Amino acid sequence: MPSPPSPSADDKSPRLSQQDDLEYYEGVELGEIWRRIARGFVPTLGLLVLGSAIAMAVYLAASPVLPISTSTRVVFTFDGYNRGEYPDHSKFTPDDLRAPDIVFDAIDRLGLNAAKDFQARIQAGLTIEGIIPPDVLKERDHLRIVGQSQAPYIPDEYSLVLSLPAKYPLSDRQRELLLSEIVSVYRDKFQRTYGNVPLGFGNAFEELRGDDFFEYELVLNQEIANIEAYLDTKIENAKSFRSQTTNLTFFDLRKQVELFAQVRLNEALGQILVNGLSRDRELELVKMKYYLQTLQDDERKAAAEGRVVEDLLAKAQDRAQGYVLGIKSQVAQERPEAPVLDQGLIDSLLANDSYSFLVHQALDAGIKVKDIQAAEEQLAERQKILASFEGRSAVDQTDLIARVEKSLASLEVTYNRLIANIRNTNSDYAQQEFGNAVRITAQPQTEWFFKKLAIAGAVGAFLGLMSGLGLSLLGVNFGSGTPALRMEPRSSKA
Repeated sequence: MPSPPSPSADDKSPRLSQQDDLEYYEGVELGEIWRRIARGFVPTLGLLVLGSAIAMAVYLAASPVLPISTSTRVVFTFDGYNRGEYPDHSKFTPDDLRAPDIVFDAIDRLGLNAAKDFQARIQAGLTIEGIIPPDVLKERDHLRIVGQSQAPYIPDEYSLVLSLPAKYPLSDRQRELLLSEIVSVYRDKFQRTYGNVPLGFGNAFEELRGDDFFEYELVLNQEIANIEAYLDTKIENAKSFRSQTTNLTFFDLRKQVELFAQVRLNEALGQILVNGLSRDRELELVKMKYYLQTLQDDERKAAAEGRVVEDLLAKAQDRAQGYVLGIKSQVAQERPEAPVLDQGLIDSLLANDSYSFLVHQALDAGIKVKDIQAAEEQLAERQKILASFEGRSAVDQTDLIARVEKSLASLEVTYNRLIANIRNTNSDYAQQEFGNAVRITAQPQTEWFFKKLAIAGAVGAFLGLMSGLGLSLLGVNFGSGTPALRMEPRSSKA
């Protein structure tokens, strides 16, 4: 095998050794690059320090007007939340957490500035955003890529952020307390609205202080009806709940209310009715007459509304029959080009919905008239009984009045005990159902000033470093006439 020819003396082309070959990469001389970086190390280090110092100085100068964020995390877990509803089926939005009344109450509780511009500035600085976990984002992105439809995603955790300038007259601690108080006020409002019993619940005897005997029947009967309706709602929502405080269910309370009305209430009201008791019979007869006149006016108004609904119902019924005939005539014709749902069918469906709505309205109007008529008859009967005792003086009924007042006092004690059981049972239920409905999952925290200052310094240092490296590679840092970076193609070996 012949040996390769040796280079002749006339061959002046450069020959690269293995070491020289390593110093080249794609036409760039790596050794020259490292030498220039090494020569510019000190100036590069100076630019790094200078850039960091300038960036921190700029941040310090602008920090009073730059916003500082204080944030916390809030979770909603009440029933109906995933459907965008409150427990009473009203619309829920996360922005309710920063409603004007919530912000005002929080500011007032902390004793801060109550001026309107202060409150407006706080409310404008509040933002709330849903927190979507990364795995949910990944799954939804996958579904979007494959072309599958996606249901709207409602986050259960939100970030509540208060952004205010550093010079604003609120310390970091006050900002954190304000966020906590906003969530606390919202939670208390939620508990009052959906966890506590209604405000007027259990105040029947307080409203009857100083009233005549015949008014006890009107007020207490209405109170019993309201209590029974309230307990029926609770029984529907919490059939198996039993209170740890009272050891009672809402069904047990419903039975207690029935016994209270049948035994204790009827005893006291029966004595009033049979004996025609009244402290001022003439005044009571005048009040009954006026109330009866009010019921008669309500009856006429309800009857007029019912006639309007009946007229509309009759017209809707005629139109519904016409639409049904139209549908039948269209079906008899062969029209293969016709769509599955044509205009006639749509009109028929709308007519049926309107007819159903009017039927319910007519039924409600009829029931309302009957209820008013029943109240009129009952009041007229009470008025007749009271008028039959008109010749009897109040002195003749002194013993009866004393006995009835004693019975009413005992009735009030039983009534208050019943209301206390209802309140305590409902309080246990509210604690179980809504105890964690609104809660903070991350304590409020304010951005650390020195952390942002360090970030600004790091950014300035990076820019200074890049500037120093660039100038070193260009050879303009030293002024020693360093030649430009050579960009030569690699030489081939023999």
